[in-house]
Amino acid sequence: MKALIIGGGIAGPSAAMALQRADIDATVYESHSGGADNVGIFMTLGSNGIDALRSIDADAPAVAAGFPTPGIDMVSTTGKTLGQVRTSRPDGDLTSRTLKRADLYSALRDEALRRGIDIQYGKRLVDVKDTGNGIRAIFADGTEEHGDLLIGCDGLHSTVRTLIDPTAPAPAYSGLIGLGGYTRGVPVNTPAGSYQMMFGKHAFFGYAPAPDGEVWWFVNLPRPSEPARGELEGTGAEQWRSHLTELFADDAGPAAELIRASHEILPASPVHAMMGVPAWHRGRIIAIGDAAHAPSPTSGQGASLSIEDAVELAKALRDLPTIEGAFAAYETLRRPRVEQIVKQAARINNNKAAGPIGRVSRDLMMPLILPRLANSKHTRQTYGYHIDWDTPTATTANSGAPARN
Repeated sequence: MKALIIGGGIAGPSAAMALQRADIDATVYESHSGGADNVGIFMTLGSNGIDALRSIDADAPAVAAGFPTPGIDMVSTTGKTLGQVRTSRPDGDLTSRTLKRADLYSALRDEALRRGIDIQYGKRLVDVKDTGNGIRAIFADGTEEHGDLLIGCDGLHSTVRTLIDPTAPAPAYSGLIGLGGYTRGVPVNTPAGSYQMMFGKHAFFGYAPAPDGEVWWFVNLPRPSEPARGELEGTGAEQWRSHLTELFADDAGPAAELIRASHEILPASPVHAMMGVPAWHRGRIIAIGDAAHAPSPTSGQGASLSIEDAVELAKALRDLPTIEGAFAAYETLRRPRVEQIVKQAARINNNKAAGPIGRVSRDLMMPLILPRLANSKHTRQTYGYHIDWDTPTATTANSGAPARN
C-alpha cells in the first residue's frame, strides 16, 4: 500500500513514521519550498503526545528538544492564586514538555528522514482524482503522483479538507490575538519549567522559565473582530512592546517587565480553532490533525492530538481489510475525544476575553472550579491517553476500497 501525505509540519512526518511501522509506504509532500526551522513560537507537547510518539519509538528527539512542564499555576490580576492545573500523565511516568514549535518540527522531520522517508518540497496540492483502484494527486507545478490513499496533514487552512467537502466550515476566529517572546535578565519567582498564567485586566499572560534562565512568555489579547489579512503584519515588535507594557502595567506579577526587557518579540497572529467539520474523509482521502480538528493553543493539545491521529490512523490501516473501513473506524475512535478537547479550550478562551463583570465572577469561581478540573476525568483522559501499538483496531465498517499490500 502507498500513502501520499500532504503537509510536512507536525502531523505529516508523524504519520509517515507510523505508517512505515505498519509496513505502509508513505511520501510527504510539503507546499513550501523549504522547511519551517524558524517558524512559530513555543508550545506544549503533552504527555499523551509523547506517549503516542513512544508507541512508534520516535519520542526521544522531541523530548530532548524541550524541558519538562508538569503544571500551571493560575493567578488573577492582583496576584491571587486561583488554582493549579496539572498538565502531565497522572501516574507520573511521562511529563509534558515545552519546546519551540520549530524544534519539534525539526526533531520529527529529521527522525523521519533518518528512517528513509521521502519528503518533497514545493509540492502544493491543487486536486485529487479517484482512479477507481487508487488516487491521483495533482500539484501546482504540473506534476502528478499516484497512490492508494491520500492523507491531509495540511493544517488549519487545509486544501484536502475542502477537496473532501467543498462546504466544510472555515477555521473559527476565537476573539483573541496571540503573540509572544523571550526575555533574559529578569528574575521570576516561578521554578524552572513551571508555567504561571494570569488573567489580567486587559489581556491574558503566561510565562515559563527555561532551565537556562531565559523566560518564555505569551499574550492572548482580546479583540472581538478578526483582523484583516495583513493587518497584524504592519505592527512591529517595538509597537507591541509599548502597547503590551501599558496593558499590563496595573497587573501584579512580572508581565510588564518581561515584555519591556524582551530581546525577541515574535509576530502576532489571530487565534483560530477548527471544529464541527462534518466529513473527515471521502473515498480514499482523509484529513487528520489541524486539518480536521484544531483546538486553540489554550488547550496545549494541538500537536499532541495530531500525533495521536497519525498513530491511530496507521494502526487502523494496518488492522482493517479496507481503506474506507479503516477511515470509518479511525473517525469513530477519534471524534469524541478531539471534539471534547476543542470545546473545553473554547470555554477557557471565553474566560480570557471576559469583561469587567465577567472578570469578577471568574475570579470568584476559579478557586472552586480549578481544583475539580485538575482532578477531573477530562484532565486524566486528556493527558493519560495511551496508544497500545500491539492492540488491534476494532472494526466498525467493512465496506469500501480493499487495502492492498
